[in-house]
Amino acid sequence: MNDGSDWPTDKLTALRLGRRLVAEVPASRPDRRAFVDIRPAQSAPDAQAQAEGWVRSDVERSFRLDHWEYDRERMDGFDYDIGSGLIGSADVADESELNTVLTAWGIQPGLFVYPWESDDPR
Repeated sequence: MNDGSDWPTDKLTALRLGRRLVAEVPASRPDRRAFVDIRPAQSAPDAQAQAEGWVRSDVERSFRLDHWEYDRERMDGFDYDIGSGLIGSADVADESELNTVLTAWGIQPGLFVYPWESDDPR
């Protein structure tokens, strides 16, 4: 993601503003569903901005990626985590490293959506 050209502008902006994004990815079996989420790291300046009523953009933000798989039958209830499994996770230092991990995991940036546009139960 060196220059951000691999990302839709709105999604790159969301990441820089500290917003979580989610992508549904192939699961290991038909009775499972899997998602990868990107959670931008929050810092003291982010907390201060939030306390002042605004959102801070940061092009040097770090990220946490988690790849979870869920039992399809339990996803709509409170017990969505029963039978779930963490497939992989990574902490990345910046946007470039984020792109490297996504490439290694075979996930295109264009697959990511806002959490409310996905079926991710988390």
